[in-house]
Amino acid sequence: DAAVAAAGENEIGVPAAGKGLFLQVLAHEAGHLADIDRGANDERLFGVQDGMVAGLETVQQVDALVIQPFGDFFGDLFGGGTRSRRANNGPMKGANLRTGIRVTFEEAVFGTDRELELNLKEECPTCHATGAKPGTTAETCSKCGGKGQVMYTQQSLFGMVRNVQTCPDCRGTGKIIKEKCPDCYGSGYQTKKKKIQVTIPAGIDNGQSIRIRGKGEPGENGGERGDLLVEVTVSRHPIFQRQDFDIYSTAPMSFAQAALGGDVRISTVDGDVLYNVKPGTQTDTKVRLRGKGVPTLRDKNVRGDHYVTLVVQVPSKLTAEQKELLEKFAEASGERGDAKAKAENEEQDDKDGFFDDLKDGLKNAFKGKKKDK
Repeated sequence: DAAVAAAGENEIGVPAAGKGLFLQVLAHEAGHLADIDRGANDERLFGVQDGMVAGLETVQQVDALVIQPFGDFFGDLFGGGTRSRRANNGPMKGANLRTGIRVTFEEAVFGTDRELELNLKEECPTCHATGAKPGTTAETCSKCGGKGQVMYTQQSLFGMVRNVQTCPDCRGTGKIIKEKCPDCYGSGYQTKKKKIQVTIPAGIDNGQSIRIRGKGEPGENGGERGDLLVEVTVSRHPIFQRQDFDIYSTAPMSFAQAALGGDVRISTVDGDVLYNVKPGTQTDTKVRLRGKGVPTLRDKNVRGDHYVTLVVQVPSKLTAEQKELLEKFAEASGERGDAKAKAENEEQDDKDGFFDDLKDGLKNAFKGKKKDK
């Protein structure tokens, strides 16, 4: 820029005489010390090691990566800012939309297809997204000349500083619509109800989102549409619980099955299966069913495991036959005999105590009669 060079300013509007001081202020305010090679043609900053800021070499890079993130600070320091804002009249991708969907536990495990009905912006059929009334066209903004930006020059501590801002008249589009479309009111789009098919992949977990490309907000200035993000909520299951790709549950077994062994019926997401328990299996025994868990998102053929806790159930009601059999079992194991003998001893002690009291009472009664005579 010959005009800038003639005025003794560098590419970001700082006088050449104050360039060294300016770089020192930049390095200091960014939280790092800079070693400035004043003898070189391009001022290099060394020791700036802060992620995205690392490796800054030229003044232009300082402007792009240091000044812009600290825009508020440098705007006050240099009287209105020294950064240049990129024109936004080029193609810009549309914003993403978010919505939610609820699925059952089994649908999350094996996947499913759902249909969503959403209000989406579609191109106006009248103006074909131009926003102008049919038969008219948008005019070039006279304030910015179609660039979408305007430049202001301000006096600062270091001299004249150029400040580039979005054009307030066209809002960065570079176009002015004087006669707006009567159907979309100049927006270029109309809101319509659309049905969208959503494929829920097998193995998706609660809180995860599905991205559907090109179903978001329309882009600007010919940019592509944004995406639709569908967050999945998985309903709780009355039996199963999930942790990563494994499933956990409990299964009941009878006293006889625990003692004698046998097949126990266990519910899984694939249906009921029979698991053979060994004789003498204790309650809270944990078993592992391999490959009966949740499929992985990368490969639905690779699945986690299902961990089952076996719990012995004690019957609350017994038939006469069941009670008799259990009593025989208790007697055979010695439990019933000990309890019966203890009960008989206590009953005999009660009988002996009663007769002893009766006998002492009769003796005392007869002794009293003899004294009266």
